[in-house]
Amino acid sequence: MPKNITPLTVYRYLPKTNCGDCEQKTCMAFASALIDRKVVIEDCPPILEPRHGDDRRELEDMLRPPVREVRIGTEESGVLVGGEEVIRRHELTYYNRTAMAIEVSDELEPEKVSRRARSISEVEFERVGMVLKLDAIAVRCASGDPGRFAVAAESCMDAGMPMVLCALEPGEIGAALERVGQCRPLIYSASKENWEEMSALAVRYGCPLVVSADTLEDLASTVGKVRAKGVTDIVLDPGTYPYSGGLGKTIDNFTRARVAAIGEEQEVVGYPLLGIPAVVWMDEGESSTKALREAMLSSALMGRYADLLILKTMKPWAHLSVMTLRQNLYTDPRKPVAVEPGLHEYGSPDSSSPLLLTTNFALTFYTVESDLQSSNVTCYLLVVDTEGIGVQSSVAGGQLDPGKVADAIRENGVQDKIDHKILIVPGMAARLKGDIEDATGFEVIVGPRDSSSIPGFLDKKWEK
Repeated sequence: MPKNITPLTVYRYLPKTNCGDCEQKTCMAFASALIDRKVVIEDCPPILEPRHGDDRRELEDMLRPPVREVRIGTEESGVLVGGEEVIRRHELTYYNRTAMAIEVSDELEPEKVSRRARSISEVEFERVGMVLKLDAIAVRCASGDPGRFAVAAESCMDAGMPMVLCALEPGEIGAALERVGQCRPLIYSASKENWEEMSALAVRYGCPLVVSADTLEDLASTVGKVRAKGVTDIVLDPGTYPYSGGLGKTIDNFTRARVAAIGEEQEVVGYPLLGIPAVVWMDEGESSTKALREAMLSSALMGRYADLLILKTMKPWAHLSVMTLRQNLYTDPRKPVAVEPGLHEYGSPDSSSPLLLTTNFALTFYTVESDLQSSNVTCYLLVVDTEGIGVQSSVAGGQLDPGKVADAIRENGVQDKIDHKILIVPGMAARLKGDIEDATGFEVIVGPRDSSSIPGFLDKKWEK
């Protein structure tokens, strides 16, 4: 998308009916929402009419991000990769989070393949109120047997996840696509040796295709050939080399590809990037450290624009560490992660239970909640709207305002729940003690700075 695009520029190509079918009040509002990627062109029914076909195509070209968006899998169960517009996250935001696929080898027996696929689909963590999951299954043809590979791919279908078919021979890919082509898997991969056959398979089954090469020059050349064959959904594999000087080359290639696509507007490399940290398992070294090395390599590649990663380990700590980094990178820097303000109850509080206060910054809230629940604390927790900012910053910036605290007490009917007028505030909000007392009429007790100390603090202070 051009950096100087404005709502007025987009508006020129819209029907200008202000019909409201897009659920926006006006076409100008829809134009602004298109730029912010809150809606898609298809949300405007009038522009889908044949008479607006030229305008629609102009809009699609204008709004297409420098890194094209590619869907792996079907509309119902697929995952989007790519679609990025900026090199640095703080310039705007990153949109489609890095997808994580786990390898399944066709050397396993079919029932073990199915079991591993189900295990991959069941991986789930909750962090800061968000559910973190794996995104895809990468079926690898390790046996060299097209029939066995096809059976393994079919055995993974019941997991209901997008798939990556990993084989270097077109015959192996073709056999698997006969079984699972309707799932629209990502085909890995087309190289300068087999690009013609792989392109034909991608077009025939309507699947996205990985293009692999050791240099960016060869990568761009092969992409041009693949596109000439009619392949539109492409993922780039610049190579993953985890050892010695190879790691530097890997990081450099990923960075150069993304800078070329966005900073230099080289459209031929404007596609999602694939990294394969699973290659660390090909080394004959000590296996006990491979999961750690794989997680470290995954993190390094994610920090250098990888849109899709293929891993092998099933260690929960490895998944969680990479997912945590991903969650942080793909949080919109323009919008702090916040929870709804309000009054929460823990245990079975009564009119004599303590009343605590915190902010609606998600990390703060879920940390406090976890500490209360793990210690079986019985209390009320008043969450004040600080625009998604944590305690220390909201005190400094004025978002944790005594007037807001008073409003929160009134709006949540706190006085109907308790028969005392005592409020415990975080230790980092100590300097607001007097102002909150003046605004609310409550006695304010300054609590601990760390929520993990709340249980001990209440044991010592509350009964007194």
